[in-house]
Amino acid sequence: MATVLAPTQEETMQLRRVPDDLPPTPPDSDTNSDTEKGEIDEAQIYVDAEVPLPPPTQEPTEVLEPDKKTPDNWLPRDPRLIRLTGVHPFNTEPPLSDLYNEGFLTSPELFYVRNHGAVPQVHDEDIPDWEFSIEGLVERPFKLTLRDLIEQYEQKTYPITLVCAGNRRKEQNVVRKTKGFSWGAAGVSTALFTGVILGDLLKKAKPKRGARYVCMEGADKLPNGYYGTSVKLNWALDPNRGMMLAHRMNGEMLRPDHGKPLRAVIPGQIGGRSVKWLKKLIITAEPSDNWYHIYDNRVLPTTVSPEESANNPKWWIDERYAIYDLSTNSAIAYPAHEEQLCLVDSEPNYRVKGYAYAGGGRRITRVEVTLDKGKSWRLANIDYAEDRYREQGPRQMCGGELDMEWRESSFCWCFWNIDIAVSELAETSDILVRAMDESMNVQPRDMYWSVLGMMNNPWFRVTIAKEGDHLRFEHPTQPALMPGGWMERVKKAGGNLANGYWGESISGPEAPEPVTQAAKEVSLTQDDLKNTITIDELRKHDKADQPWFVVNGEVYDGTPFLEKHPGGAQSIVSAAGLDSTDEFMGIHSETAKAMMRDYHIGTLDEEGRAALAGDEVQPDPLAAPTPIFLDSRTWKKGTLHAKTTNSWDTKTFTFKLEHEHQTLGLPTGQHLMIRLRDPVTREAIIRSYTPISETSASGFLDVLVKIYFDTSERKGGKMSQALDQLPIGHFVDFKGPIGKFEYRGRGLCSVNGRERKVKTFLMICGGSGITPIYQVFRAIMRDRADATKCVLLNGNRLVEDILCKAELDALVRADEGEGEAGGKCKVLYTLTQAPEEWEGLRGRIAAPLLREQADRGRYGEGEAMVLVCGPEALEKSVHAALLEIGWRDDELLFF
Repeated sequence: MATVLAPTQEETMQLRRVPDDLPPTPPDSDTNSDTEKGEIDEAQIYVDAEVPLPPPTQEPTEVLEPDKKTPDNWLPRDPRLIRLTGVHPFNTEPPLSDLYNEGFLTSPELFYVRNHGAVPQVHDEDIPDWEFSIEGLVERPFKLTLRDLIEQYEQKTYPITLVCAGNRRKEQNVVRKTKGFSWGAAGVSTALFTGVILGDLLKKAKPKRGARYVCMEGADKLPNGYYGTSVKLNWALDPNRGMMLAHRMNGEMLRPDHGKPLRAVIPGQIGGRSVKWLKKLIITAEPSDNWYHIYDNRVLPTTVSPEESANNPKWWIDERYAIYDLSTNSAIAYPAHEEQLCLVDSEPNYRVKGYAYAGGGRRITRVEVTLDKGKSWRLANIDYAEDRYREQGPRQMCGGELDMEWRESSFCWCFWNIDIAVSELAETSDILVRAMDESMNVQPRDMYWSVLGMMNNPWFRVTIAKEGDHLRFEHPTQPALMPGGWMERVKKAGGNLANGYWGESISGPEAPEPVTQAAKEVSLTQDDLKNTITIDELRKHDKADQPWFVVNGEVYDGTPFLEKHPGGAQSIVSAAGLDSTDEFMGIHSETAKAMMRDYHIGTLDEEGRAALAGDEVQPDPLAAPTPIFLDSRTWKKGTLHAKTTNSWDTKTFTFKLEHEHQTLGLPTGQHLMIRLRDPVTREAIIRSYTPISETSASGFLDVLVKIYFDTSERKGGKMSQALDQLPIGHFVDFKGPIGKFEYRGRGLCSVNGRERKVKTFLMICGGSGITPIYQVFRAIMRDRADATKCVLLNGNRLVEDILCKAELDALVRADEGEGEAGGKCKVLYTLTQAPEEWEGLRGRIAAPLLREQADRGRYGEGEAMVLVCGPEALEKSVHAALLEIGWRDDELLFF
C-alpha cells in the first residue's frame, strides 16, 4: 500500500512564516472565487496565504527503558513525553512549552497519548487487509478493508485539534482528588488527518428508521472489554461536523499510539470519542452500552461525591451527563512555569502567549487577559491558522483533498498573544486569561469540581513573584506527580482554593472574605497506640460486617459507627479495605475528624501504604533475572499466557514468569497478592490468591479464580471481573509471599513464625476457599513418607461448583493404592442443592454437620489442627461451632 510520508514539493513551497503581530478579530473570507473544483491546479502556489505544514519530525527508533517490561515493549517513543499513569498504560502529554513551540501542527512524537491498555501491534504487511465492519440498524451491513477504504472512497485532509476531556485535571486534583489521573494543560494537539468522511460510509449502509447512534469499537481489549463509545447519527451524517475515519496523520501513516492503521476522528468533541484501532461501526437506537462509554467521559453534578458515584449506578447511565462537545478553554504557554524575567535592561514589553479552543465547531471570538483579577480586561491578538487552509479552496494535501472553504465550522485551536509592559507585570501579582466562543460561551472564573475531573476550564492563572531584580512566574500545577505550581503552594500554606479568590487574600475593603488560614490540626489518632497493621490484615476487613479503612496511613475500624453514620452505613462499607484519605478529608467537619480517635486501631505498615498508593519499590531494570519470581517488597510483573474455562463462573489463569527456569518461590499454604489497576480511575485493585500450580513448577503459575459477575441485586467482584476481561499478553503485578501459615512437610508447620508439629489436619473449605487447602492437602498426599492424616470437608451449592474435584479425587485414589501406607487422607463433599443421585453429604457446613464429622474427640489428644478457608460467613459459623464441640482457638487457623 502506497503512503505519502511527507508534504509534496508544491506544499512545502507554500510554507511561510506566520507574522508575530496578529489582529484580534477573524480575517475576512474571500467569497467571490469562481474557481470550480475540477479546475484546481495542484502545482499553483498561493502567495497570498500562509499555510502551516507539519513541523519537522523524526520517528523514534528505540524502545524506552520503562516500556521494556510492558506489553508495549516493541514500541519506540519520544522520551520528552511526560507519563501521567506510571509506566503502563501509556498516557502522556508533552511539556507545554515544547507543544507550543512546534506551532499550529503537532508532530506525531509530541502529540498527546491516551491509551487504556496495551497498544495493538499491527505489522505493515497486514495493514492493507485491516478489516472493519458497519452493522446494526442498517439495510446494507458490510465489511471493508483499509485497501478498499482507500481505493473506493474519496480521501479528504483536514486540520483537526484533539483534546483529552481530562485536560487541566491536575488543578481539580489539587483542590480535591478526583477519580482521574493528573493531566496538565498540554492534553491537546493538532494534526492534518487524512481519510474518508464518515457520512459517506453510513449513507452506503443505509441506516434504518429508528437508528440514532453510531457506536464505535476498537481493537484494544481491556479489563472491561474492548474500548468503545458512540456519537449521534445525525451528527455523523452532517458534513459540517467533519467526522472521518483517518489512516494518515500529517501526511504519514498513523503511528501505533495514535491508532495505526485506522481510527475515528471526531472534530470538536472530546478525544475519547475518536476511537483508535477501529474495528466496528454499529448503528443503534440507543447510546453505546460499552463500559467505557458509561463509566468514563462524564461530568457528574458537583454535589456527587466519589462514594455516591460508586454506590449509585444511576449517575453513570444518565446520558445527560455524557460529554460530547468540548468546552471553551485557554491556557498561557509563555511566560512558562518558573520562567524568570530580569527587570534590569529588559525589553519594555513582554509578549504573553498561549492557546485557546472551543467545541462543536464554534470559533473562538475573543481572548481576554487581566492583570487585576478580572476588574478590567484587554483583548489579545488571535491567529486563526485554520482559516488559511479554508482560504486555499480545493487542493491536494498529504494524500487527500483539502476542501474547507464551504464550511464555517472551526475545529482547531488558535494561538493568541498580547504585549504587556514589563513595568505593569512588576506591579501585579498575576496574569489571568479567559476565552469566549461565537455562541458567547465564556470560561468561568471558578472551577466546577466533579468526580472524574473532566472539562476543567476556569480562568487560567499564572502568578508573579518579585524576587530582587527578577520576576518569577508560576503556573497553577505541573502534570502527573511532578511537584510545583502556585496551587500546591497555596494549599500547603492553608489557603482554601475553593474560596473564589484562588486561596489568597484580596487586599482592600472590597475583599469579601479573608484567606482561609491553616486550621488548627485535629488529631485523628490515639497517640499512645502502637499497633502495626499489614496489608493482608487490612484486606481481610473489606466487607460490610467489620469494615476497616485507611486515612493518612492510619487504620480505623468503622464497625461501631455503622448504625450512627449520618450518611448511612454504606458510606463506611464502600471505603472498607481502601485508602479513603481524599474522600474523608474533603467532606468531613472538624467535629467528625475529632471523633476518629475512638475508632483508631493502628498504623498501616510501609509496605501496606505503598501497596495502596501504588508507590512501591521498583525492581532494578538492570539487574539480572532472579531464580525466584516473588519478592515480598517489590511488585513483579507476570504476563497472562492463557485462560482455561473450568465452569461458567470459574477459570484458571496461567501467567508466564520472567524466564522459563524461574520458580515462583511460594511456600506451601501461603498466598501472593495480585494487583490490577482500574483502567479509568487507576485505582489499585489488590487481592490475595493461592496458586494451584505446583510450588516447584518453573516458568509459569496457575491461579484458579471464581468470577463474581455483576447482577441486578449486587455488584460483582472487581478483581475477578477485571481478570476475566484481561487480554492475553497483558501484564499483572504480583507480590509475596504473605500469610501466617506454612506447611513444611511431614507434619511440621509454622504459624506466625512458630513451629508446630501436627499429626492430623481437619480441613474445612467452601467454594474457591479450596485453593490454600488444596496446596497443603496435595503436599501431604504427594509425600509417601508423610504420615500426617487429614480429613477435608468441602462445601458447595451444586456439583459443578466443586473446584479441583478431579485433582482431589485422583490424589485420594493414588493414596488408597499404596497398601498399608495408604488411606491417610479422605475428602468429604457436602452440597446444599444436591441432585437425587448424589451419594455424598448434604447440607451446609454448620453446627449440625460439624458435630457429626468434626467432633474434637475423633482427632485424638493434642497435635491436631483445623485449617479453614471460605466466605466470611462460613468462617464465622465454623468458628463458633468448633468451639462448641471441643476445639480450642489455638488449634484453629483461618486463611
